[in-house]
Amino acid sequence: MPATYEPIATTTLTSTASNITFTSIPGTYTDLRLIIMSSGTYTSVSYTNNYLQFNSDTGTNYSYTALRSSPSGPSTGRDTNLNAAEIGYTIVATANSNLFNMSIVDIFSYAGSTNKTFLSFTSADTNDAYSTQSAIAHLWRSTSAITSIKIYPGDGPYRVNTTATLYGIKAA
Repeated sequence: MPATYEPIATTTLTSTASNITFTSIPGTYTDLRLIIMSSGTYTSVSYTNNYLQFNSDTGTNYSYTALRSSPSGPSTGRDTNLNAAEIGYTIVATANSNLFNMSIVDIFSYAGSTNKTFLSFTSADTNDAYSTQSAIAHLWRSTSAITSIKIYPGDGPYRVNTTATLYGIKAA
């Protein structure tokens, strides 16, 4: 029997906001999936990093290894001891303010008592030299169960109609 996705919560912004936070996440699922359709309002660049934190943890407990693609070619990156997870880009300051990008974050064994691994996939098509795709493997060095998730752009608030939905996954 295939896994079952159950919506836990959805937020659609009716005004700009500096973050979207999901709290009181129940520990009754095996894994979580977060889907984000985002756009930002910052005016100096075409995109900005999108970040995630678990349980209000701002310590240097996040690490990642990334593979990215853009019109200028592929690139890789990795970093450790970060105070948030970089989960991809959010489109901002585009000529067409109706552009949004999509990020998918899969969080494995989120209620378990081991360090948490998760993957993020983002596609940000700005119709110019800043279009990018990324696949990023993450580690959160904490054995705490995940009970809250905060996402936020690196520069400027999220635009109206940015939407984030958190799903619980039940194994077969």
